[in-house]
Formats: sequence, structure tokens, C-alpha cells
Amino acid sequence: MRLLLAFCIFFLLSACSESPSVHNFSSVEVEDLFTDSVSVRAMEVMDGSVAFAGTGGVFGAVDLASDQIRAKQQRYDTLYPEFRAVAHTATDFFMLSVGRPALLFKTGNDGLMELVYKEDEEGVFYDSMTFWNDREGLAIGDEMGGCLSVLITRDGGTTWNKIPCADLPKAIPGEGAFAASNTNIAVVGDKAWIGTTEGRIYYSPDKGKTWEVFNTPITSNEPTKGIYSLHFQTEKIGIAMGGDYTESEAMNGNKAITVDGGVTWKLVAEGSLPGYTSCVQFVPDSQGREIVAVSYSGISYSSNQGKKWISLSEEPFYTFRFINDSTAYAAGKFRLSKLSFK
Repeated sequence: MRLLLAFCIFFLLSACSESPSVHNFSSVEVEDLFTDSVSVRAMEVMDGSVAFAGTGGVFGAVDLASDQIRAKQQRYDTLYPEFRAVAHTATDFFMLSVGRPALLFKTGNDGLMELVYKEDEEGVFYDSMTFWNDREGLAIGDEMGGCLSVLITRDGGTTWNKIPCADLPKAIPGEGAFAASNTNIAVVGDKAWIGTTEGRIYYSPDKGKTWEVFNTPITSNEPTKGIYSLHFQTEKIGIAMGGDYTESEAMNGNKAITVDGGVTWKLVAEGSLPGYTSCVQFVPDSQGREIVAVSYSGISYSSNQGKKWISLSEEPFYTFRFINDSTAYAAGKFRLSKLSFK
């Protein structure tokens, strides 16, 4: 009996001490599903589909069972808005346009999109949006009147209210977020992190009720530099990436990891690929170790929390989302594609 007990204890301790499994991707297969004169920078994994929205007012979804595309076009008066931000709840899909006027649409009861928020002020420019849960969500935009533009909904997206500057940290003049991939915002639990053009992180621990700012070492000394994308695997482990889209080969000061919830950040892979990055995501079920990054220069992969990377493909994309630990859907200039990692 004692020998059996000792064996069980040894087995449990051994199992607990095993390191997380690593996929060790070495290639990616790219299958184009949709090619048209539409550029897409915003995607969202929904129940059974991947929804998207882009230029020319075009929006739609990829059916995950068949990879078939359903697309429509949204018009507002004489405008066909450019959408770079989308989000969803269990019942509704949302899309938000860039530029003036800012137009936020949600799924209506009659199956059409209905306008639920409009902002027509000088300088308005929204970049990304997401939801904490089916009732509470946020959208963020560039600095206006001394603070970032932050919209909050508490009723499932039916109404949206802009947080007064008095309730937000003071912004650096001209501070904003790059509308490159709808990944300027990360949420885990009640928490939210926003990455900005100034290489800073706006952090809320309570679903947007209070905010504070953390600095990162991401280079931001030019208008085209800063944080383009961030993702959190847990409440502690996150990655921020960016660089300069006008200098895609610059590989310094554009990749940083946090393991304390965004309070402090450490640069990784200095002087090594990838360079400019428009979207970064942790690989699902990788315990925060495996990461994939995309840009118009290609697809890169790290198996050790960003310390070293390899190039998997030179296929260009703006944004992507995993649906499981080896399959993702990606979008870019004139294309929507399925990515199968090997």
C-alpha cells in the first residue's frame, strides 16, 4: 500500500512538473477564400463563423463549416463607410467606421444593420472595439479635447456614451491608436488594456470605470511608430507589438512582453524579426508561450514567448484570428484567407 501511495505521489508530481506542450510550427498553408477589391482590417470569431468588415461599406462572414462567404454592403446617406473595428455579443454584431462621421452599427431585429451611435466632430477617428461580456463593451479612438476617445455601452450595445475627459488620464497631444487590425484593445475578465501611438498602455481594472497609464519601451518617436497591436493570454501575460509601417524591416523597439498585467514591459528579440507588425495573437492553449504575428511583410512565429522568431510565410495580411490551436482566418488587401499551421 505504501509503495502504491508513493508511486501515485511521484506520478502526480511528475505530471505537474511537465512543461507545456509546444506545437513547434514550421510552416503555414494559406488558402484564399475571397478575393475582391475590399481591404479588411477587422475580424471577429463568432459562433460558427468569422465576421468581418472593411472598405467600401463591405461586411460579411465566413461560415466555418463550409468556408463559404456571405457579404453585404452598408450605406449611410451617400457614404459607403470604411470599417476597421468590429465586435460581437451572443446576439449581435457591431461595426464602427473610421473618420468623420463616426458611425457605429449593430444587428437590427429585422436582419439589417441599424445605426446606434454617430459622432460628427472635427478630429473624430475611432480605431477598435470589443466587449467584456454580452452587456458591456468599449470602443476607442484618437485624442480629442485632451483625452482618448472612449465609448462605453452597458446595455448590450443599444446605447453608447463617451467618457468625459475629466474621467480619463490626460493624453499626449495627438495620441491615438493605429486602426490597423482591430487589436489595440485587449480584455480579460473585467480588465482592459489599450495600446497607443505613444507606446503607452491605458489600463482599466473595472470595465472602464477607472483608468491609469503604464509606459512601455516600444519606440514611438515618430507619428508612424508605436503600438499597433496587443494581446493578453491571461490577466498577467501580454504582448505588445508594432514598429513603423513605413520601415517594415526595422526590428528594434517594436516587441515587448509583460508578465505582471501590463505594469512593466520588457523588449524581446531586439534586432531580430519580425519587423513592423500589424496584428499579434497568442496561440490558443499554449500557456502564453507561442505567438503568431502578421503584417504586409508576412507571418512570423515564436515558440518561447517572443524571445526568438521564425518566418513561416511572406504572404501579406493585416489581421487574423485563431479558431483553434492550428487554424486561423486572416484578412488583408483584397483577400480573406484560411491559415493552417503545421
